[in-house]
Amino acid sequence: MLESRLLSLLRRSKTLNLSSSFKNCSTASKESAPVASRFFSSKPSAASLVEGRSFLFGFRSVQKGYSWSFQRNMSSTAASILTASKAEVPKTGLRLLVTGGPQAQKMVGIWLFGCAAWVFSMVILGGVTRLTRSGLSMTDWKFTGSLPPLSEDDWLLEFEKYQQSPEYQRVNKGMKVEDFKFIYWMEYAHRMWGRGLGVAFTLPFAYFLAKGFITQQLGLRLSALFALGAGQGLIGWWMVKSGLEEPVSEYVQPRVSPYRLATHLTSAFAIYSGLLWTGLSVVFPEPPSRSTNWIHGAAKVRKLALPVSVLVGITAVSGAFVAGNDAGHAYNTFPKMGDTWIPDDVLSMEPLIRNFFENTSMVQLDHRILATSTLLSVVGLRWATRKLDIHPAVQAVIRTAMGMAALQVTLGISTLLSYVPVSLASAHQAGAMTLMTLMILLTHTVRKPSPAFLKSLPSLPRAKC
Repeated sequence: MLESRLLSLLRRSKTLNLSSSFKNCSTASKESAPVASRFFSSKPSAASLVEGRSFLFGFRSVQKGYSWSFQRNMSSTAASILTASKAEVPKTGLRLLVTGGPQAQKMVGIWLFGCAAWVFSMVILGGVTRLTRSGLSMTDWKFTGSLPPLSEDDWLLEFEKYQQSPEYQRVNKGMKVEDFKFIYWMEYAHRMWGRGLGVAFTLPFAYFLAKGFITQQLGLRLSALFALGAGQGLIGWWMVKSGLEEPVSEYVQPRVSPYRLATHLTSAFAIYSGLLWTGLSVVFPEPPSRSTNWIHGAAKVRKLALPVSVLVGITAVSGAFVAGNDAGHAYNTFPKMGDTWIPDDVLSMEPLIRNFFENTSMVQLDHRILATSTLLSVVGLRWATRKLDIHPAVQAVIRTAMGMAALQVTLGISTLLSYVPVSLASAHQAGAMTLMTLMILLTHTVRKPSPAFLKSLPSLPRAKC
């Protein structure tokens, strides 16, 4: 009688579905107590114990050997949950941007990530070009580009053009042609690297279109990025032209307009962000999650991550005004600016809008305040989300962003105290791009899923067994 009842209960336990295993987890001990006492009212045989151990594995009143069966059954249950959650994801409901299967998805993703990395290197190279005062060495511009000087006569001709520029007259007067070659090659490499990106983007784009891999939504997005990239060359020349004009005062060194420099850098940030976000959307059509609990947790993170990401972007753009106004050399002390916390001349310009973007003291103070606010915001984001029920990858990205924000502030202070050396200043700019990358990755990971994917997720309460 005992064996038959155990076998009957064993068969019924195998038919339990995924969700009931979790829902009944917290009440298992209460319901099973009378059952256990009823079955063990008389001493069972060894054979009956072996047959019934799958049902009676969780109770301490049973012999010690049943603990191994408990662990094995829990492991198999967890594995079945993962398998079921993957199987329930609708293949037709995903927001796919690429057709042609996983291989095509991978190819397009690698291409977009490669283009994003190219733009990253373009921004760093542009920063080095500015820091070495090489940006005004080429006094003309052609949309299709031009060959570099190939003979000594060609070099002399280019050098003569540069000698007529305000920068040579006021800053580099007496420069030798050999020194000129260095700054010319820096600017030439920056321009050609940008044109190379255009080729690296256009040819694979045409190939993927011909193969039919690109959906209409993705095609429109990539076309907009291509147009923005083409316009970036025009913005760059528009910026350089401002530095080739005679300054309004004989005591002012020639430099590009900080407004045009900020426009050029902001455009580069927009292209980079667009390429990175699109690449992530191609490779990860839906945010990572295995339950609606994680989706709800991601929604809470999203509300905090979006304003922090905007602050990171604003701080990075403010760095362009620091560079454009050469404000990094205004005060090379920290935390004070000189002998005071706030210099007396921070509001010395009229109108007020000009004071905020052209006054070197105000520009540096703004950047300091924004950088400090960014660090505190990222730390606050980590603190506010540390106990949320979210995907482990989200927590990892938040922790990495907090570490990167701290490193970026350290690089900024070191650059300031060292009177803006090229190496540290370039590392500081790379740090800004890296922090921006992490915030883009975070906001993409916690984005809202599609309705089809959301309906497929199980709602599993966290129960302690």
